[in-house]
Amino acid sequence: MLTEIVAILAGFALLIWAADRFVSGAAAIATNLGVSTLVVGLTIVGLGTSAPEILVSAIAAIDGNPGLSIGNAIGSNITNIGLILGITALVMPLSVASRTLMREYPLLLGISLLTMVLLMDQHLGVMDGIILIVLLIAVIYLMYRTARKGADAELAREIIAEMPETMPTAKAVLWLLAGLVGMIIASRLLVWGAVEVARLIGVSDLIIGLTVVAIGTSLPELATSITSALKNEADLAIGNVLGSNLFNLLAVLPIAGLVVPGDISSEIPLRDMPVMLALTLAIAGVAWSRKGTHEIARSDGILLLTGFLAYQGWIVYSVLQSA
Repeated sequence: MLTEIVAILAGFALLIWAADRFVSGAAAIATNLGVSTLVVGLTIVGLGTSAPEILVSAIAAIDGNPGLSIGNAIGSNITNIGLILGITALVMPLSVASRTLMREYPLLLGISLLTMVLLMDQHLGVMDGIILIVLLIAVIYLMYRTARKGADAELAREIIAEMPETMPTAKAVLWLLAGLVGMIIASRLLVWGAVEVARLIGVSDLIIGLTVVAIGTSLPELATSITSALKNEADLAIGNVLGSNLFNLLAVLPIAGLVVPGDISSEIPLRDMPVMLALTLAIAGVAWSRKGTHEIARSDGILLLTGFLAYQGWIVYSVLQSA
C-alpha cells in the first residue's frame, strides 16, 4: 500500500502546484488579449480554483469510478465549511459583511437545496448534469452583470483582488501548458492511488472521495482563506469558501452525471447531502449570532470543526459497521 499512498501524496502536491500555474497562465493570456478583468476573474480564476476537483472528478468518472467523482464534490463542500472555515476562524475571527450574507450565501443555500432534491431519487443523470451546468452559466452571468454595473462595488473588488499578477504572453503560455500537463498527471496519480487504497482496505471509492480526496483537493482553499484572514480580508476568506462550494456543485458534481449517468449510493442523499446542507445552514447560524457584527468567532470555528470531525467519525463508524 506504500506505493499507493506515495502516489496520492505526490498527486496532491503536483495538483496544487499545477493548478496555480494553470490559473496564472490562463488569466495572464486572457488579460493580455484584452479580455475584461471581471470576465477573467469570474471564469478563469473562479473556475480555476476548482480545477483540481474538476479534473480529478472527470478522470475518476472516465475511469468508471463515479463514486469518487461525486464524493469529491460533496466532500469538498463539507471540508470547505467544517475544516477550512473552522480552522480559519480559529486563526483569526472573521467579520462577515452583511452584503456577503445577503448576496452569495442565499445563492449557495438555494443551489444546495436544489442539488439535494435532484439526488433524492438516488440517480445522477444527464438531465441533472445539464440543469447544474445551465445554472453555473446563469450564476456567472448574474455575478458579472452585478459587478459590471457597479451595483456591488465590494463584489468587483473581491474579483479583482483574486486576479494573479500579469506576465508576458510567452511565459503565460508556458505556465498554462505546464499547469495543464501537471494537473492531468497529478489527477491520474491521485485517482489511481485513491482507487487502489479503497480496494485494498475494502471500502467504496465514494468513501475515499468524501474523505482523503476531498480534503486534499481543498488544501488550496485552506491556504487562500487563512492568508486572506491574516490580511484582515475576511470577506475574501469567506467568499473563497462560498464561491468554491458553488463551483463544486455546479461544475464538479455534474461531471459524473454527464460522463457516467446512473444510480448513486443511497448514503449520498441520506447521509452526505444532509450534512453538507446542515453545515451550509450553520454559516448563517454562527454569522448572525453576533448582533450587528456578523462575526464568525473562534468559538464558532470550534463548532464548525467539531461538526466536520463528527462527520468523519460517522463515516469511519459506517465503514466498521459494514465490515
